[in-house]
Amino acid sequence: MRPGRVRPRIMGRMPLSARPAEVPLIDLSAAQGETGRDRVAAEIDRAASEFGFFYVAGHAVDLRSIDRLLRLSRAFFALPEETKQRIHMRHGGRAWRGFFPVGGELTSGRPDLKEGVYFGEELRDDDPRVVARLPLHGRNLFPAEVPGFREAVLDYMRALTALSHELMALVGRGLGVGESYFLDRYTRHPTLLFRVFNYPASPPEAAADLRGVGEHTDYGLLTLLYQDDAGGLQVKHDETGWINVPPVPGSFVINLGDMLERLTAGRYTSALHRVINTSGRSRISMPFFFDPAFDAVLEPIAGVAPAKARPGLIERWDGLDLRNVRGTYGDYLIGKVSRVFPELGRDHLP
Repeated sequence: MRPGRVRPRIMGRMPLSARPAEVPLIDLSAAQGETGRDRVAAEIDRAASEFGFFYVAGHAVDLRSIDRLLRLSRAFFALPEETKQRIHMRHGGRAWRGFFPVGGELTSGRPDLKEGVYFGEELRDDDPRVVARLPLHGRNLFPAEVPGFREAVLDYMRALTALSHELMALVGRGLGVGESYFLDRYTRHPTLLFRVFNYPASPPEAAADLRGVGEHTDYGLLTLLYQDDAGGLQVKHDETGWINVPPVPGSFVINLGDMLERLTAGRYTSALHRVINTSGRSRISMPFFFDPAFDAVLEPIAGVAPAKARPGLIERWDGLDLRNVRGTYGDYLIGKVSRVFPELGRDHLP
């Protein structure tokens, strides 16, 4: 995977080259000075409109912290099922935190072949958002049987929050609305959601739709994904169809969510993606979701137009109307997550 080429700042969508489509790799260390930031912002703009996915290297996240979290995550998933159940999501209540077993999460109404742990911003009981009983806010559940897991998760989330703010500043620069646009309106107090997933090994003869998670898009602004070396992630590209997004050591995979596609009137793509684990071994995936504040009022970005007409621009594969941007992010998010865990949504969310 080679880095995306340095290009002048652009507002239109770049045409595809003759080479096979591949998700670009962007070096954030080049975003130094006005000229460097313009160039990196232009690369992000192109990748966001063409693919909705890109890799980032040259970030400031300590790779040792990633390795530590991978090791502790594998230790957790290796625990007996009854031990993992001690932090089951049913104990997380409205904070929506904890463990779920294989088949416990739905994508497009179908159970996924993965288990996982849900985390979020760690909040004290006297935090005003917890006192107000806002859904998805509160304390996390950590396994006592894996020493250091709590510290590793919270350190990692702090590092990825900082990286997310930098990425959104560059997104604002690429859109021509300024680096502080999203911070001022949406992300000064972001909604932070973090997952650690384990995809168990599947036999080679298993059907493709029984090897991971079905095709879907994400809800919010940005997803920052670290995947181990098992691979299996695929993204759907307008021109090519399904393309692989293999692990690139030391990098994060970034993908744009539905909310950023809607705020940009379809200029940026929230691309369908899926996981098919054909590696013959288990796969660890760690997606971090960086989204608007729970009470942020949603408004389209004035003056931003689609990069080019494409099929499904206004009415997507799922019927989502990109012109319908209103209300608060919290209301929007509650409607989404309650479909993933219908029983928990019925018991704990409004």
